Amino acid sequence: MSSTSLHLGLSTLFIRKSLLSEDQLSSAISESRKSKRSLVSTLVLSKVLSSREIAELCYEEYGTPLLDLAEFDIPSIPEDILNKKLIEKHKCLPLFKRGNRLYIATSDPTNIAALEDFQFSLGLHAEAILVEDDKLLKALEKIIEDDISGLDLGGADEEALANMEIADTERRDEQTGDSSDDAPIVIYINKILTDAIRKGASDLHFEPYEKRYRIRFRIDGILHEVSEPPVNLSNRISARLKVMSKLDIAERRVPQDGRIKMKLSRTKSIDFRVSTLPTIWGEKIVMRILDSSSAQLGIEKLGYEDDQRLLYEEMLAKPQGMILVTGPTGSGKTVSLYTGLNILNTEERNIST
Repeated sequence: MSSTSLHLGLSTLFIRKSLLSEDQLSSAISESRKSKRSLVSTLVLSKVLSSREIAELCYEEYGTPLLDLAEFDIPSIPEDILNKKLIEKHKCLPLFKRGNRLYIATSDPTNIAALEDFQFSLGLHAEAILVEDDKLLKALEKIIEDDISGLDLGGADEEALANMEIADTERRDEQTGDSSDDAPIVIYINKILTDAIRKGASDLHFEPYEKRYRIRFRIDGILHEVSEPPVNLSNRISARLKVMSKLDIAERRVPQDGRIKMKLSRTKSIDFRVSTLPTIWGEKIVMRILDSSSAQLGIEKLGYEDDQRLLYEEMLAKPQGMILVTGPTGSGKTVSLYTGLNILNTEERNIST
């Protein structure tokens, strides 16, 4: 398997083997970009080629080990190699590690970027294992379903929410229904929060308007609208979020700040910093996702160039001074600062934040 042939990618291989015409390939690539699916998944879903055909072709061309993922014990995958953000981004699945090597299931062995991302994130040498795309997608769905089914949202008081809805209904001009309707709101909010985590969002915006209500995620510094629930659910959504954040659900005239802790597994949790702001049409709520585990990465995994890392370490070693970190939303300011604090947090020091 030559590095050159890998970097040429599957597109060249399909044309060279006369499996696709130039027009078919161009159409598939265009559809892949629109749907945000991989080229392999796009071809399989459109039934141009089968998962098995593509897997066997890649095995013959690149010599990548071929595995029947249906026979693999997915629950046995170690939790510490399941980087959910990279799994969602690249549609690849880390299977196991041996020594300093990480073996990753992929339907496209030419996806060098995926291997490099996992390698950088986990500090292990990444190697591809070829699997059929349809079986890979089923395994990825299983991983995601297991995460969602194990969610435990701290601070959510169901009885308080039900009581609030009854009291609130008496005060409002427009009826929104009784507390029996709360269960769908709970499910809906849980789905919004888990979607935000899976998509790598840094912030969530819940925004009421006169005739509509929208929810937006900030991803890579840009806001994207992801949902537009009925406007008459505005108060129920804000109430649910305020209960989860342990805020005063009766107070709607002043801003409030709170926090939500979401357990993703026995060892991993995500915090949300919640801020409410009264507006003429209801309460606008902004949530910042705080992944505490990212602050434990270590300075060598922050992506700094060597000279940047050495400069930061040099500044941290000084007996006094101030370090200012600037950058756009989601650029890593908080992670950089907490990494510095972790370096300074030795037995002989006392740190207050």
